[in-house]
Amino acid sequence: MPRERGQQVVASNRKARHDYHIEDVFEAGLVLRGTEVKSLRAGRASLVDGYASIDGGEAWLENVHIPEYLEGTWTNHATRRRRKLLLNRAEIDKLSGKVRESGYTLVPLSLYFKDGKAKVEIALARGKRDYDKRQALKERQDKREADRAMATKGKEW
Repeated sequence: MPRERGQQVVASNRKARHDYHIEDVFEAGLVLRGTEVKSLRAGRASLVDGYASIDGGEAWLENVHIPEYLEGTWTNHATRRRRKLLLNRAEIDKLSGKVRESGYTLVPLSLYFKDGKAKVEIALARGKRDYDKRQALKERQDKREADRAMATKGKEW
């Protein structure tokens, strides 16, 4: 069987980019059980309530929902279990130092397979205020309207 190539996105957390200012992004491997991998390959996962934490010098992904594998038996996994992240020591130290500062959190942005291995993209993020969210939405809407106006202007000629 040939090795997998490329990147296949399983789940992405679009709400995280709306709710947080993304400071830095890290790619981490995941320690998974067999039925979790099969469920992910079926394209089933949710990052909405997920977050990462540093505990005892190790990085953990918590509250990420990977549903039970449908064809699984008694060996099935718990859907919201704590999963270990595979990061370098320097990355863990950098993240733990930043998380200890007030206002920073670790948020999963996407879950994907890269060359056959499950990876998660976690971000060092700072929470946005409500007025920041409103301003971002207004900027996006203004840009969309300007693009529409430019497109219709070009069709008139």
